[in-house]
Amino acid sequence: MSFLKNYPLLLSILLSVISILFISACQNIPPVTSGIGSDKLTLEQNHSKHLQVHNKKLASQLHISEIKSRKQGGFLQINLSLTSTYKKSLQLQYQFQWFDKDGFIIEAGKSPWHPFKLHGMQTQTVSSLAPTPHVTDFSIYVREVPKKFFKY
Repeated sequence: MSFLKNYPLLLSILLSVISILFISACQNIPPVTSGIGSDKLTLEQNHSKHLQVHNKKLASQLHISEIKSRKQGGFLQINLSLTSTYKKSLQLQYQFQWFDKDGFIIEAGKSPWHPFKLHGMQTQTVSSLAPTPHVTDFSIYVREVPKKFFKY
């Protein structure tokens, strides 16, 4: 009989423990972000200053996982790996912006938007060559293509 008197208390404790375990098991740790850019930090590198995204939701789903650069005939060449942390495919466009040593944009608005599809949890490398030898830095702008523009 004493067991039945403590039944509501035991049930309450059991449900509390199960709830805590469930919540901690389902915890989703998002990437570290700053502002509207997708700024997930890797252990060795911080590529946050290079990626600009047009909305916070998309910014939380993308990060730069690797950047490789070299001089090609005096021009800066970039190979950049974008990684999706989203489970579904994303229809995106990207555009590079180029900066001189003083931080001024070079040839603003002349870089075209390039379409690409990033499948769930996929990493894809995009490349570009600076328009002039005066380029010392860059940013990549990424935006979603509105669904109404998809071709079916």
